[in-house]
Amino acid sequence: MGKFIKNISIKIKMASLNKNSYYLWFVKKYSSLIFYVMNFLWFILIGILAGYIAGKLMKGGGFGLIINLIVGIVGGVLGGWLFGILGISTGSGIIGSLVTAVIGAVVLLFIISLVKKK
Repeated sequence: MGKFIKNISIKIKMASLNKNSYYLWFVKKYSSLIFYVMNFLWFILIGILAGYIAGKLMKGGGFGLIINLIVGIVGGVLGGWLFGILGISTGSGIIGSLVTAVIGAVVLLFIISLVKKK
């Protein structure tokens, strides 16, 4: 009986090693894809937060929650472009990205409010 249990435990250990090695292979093979997906998700989340903050900073509260969220995502791209042209760096990381996106979203909301008034 002891030999039987020992054989089963060895088979279980081998199966777990194969499972772990598969995960390691998967992560090595698709690590760049995982990196790009995570960056894209952070970009969207920071843009949404920036749109919300920009809507609160602008007089009148912006144009509603959904439009402010879309403006925040587009404003993140605009802020990165503007800061790149001006040679301004907010550093790397979430806080620098959020500052850039909020400023871009405020500028975009300001431009939209000027166009909307006419």
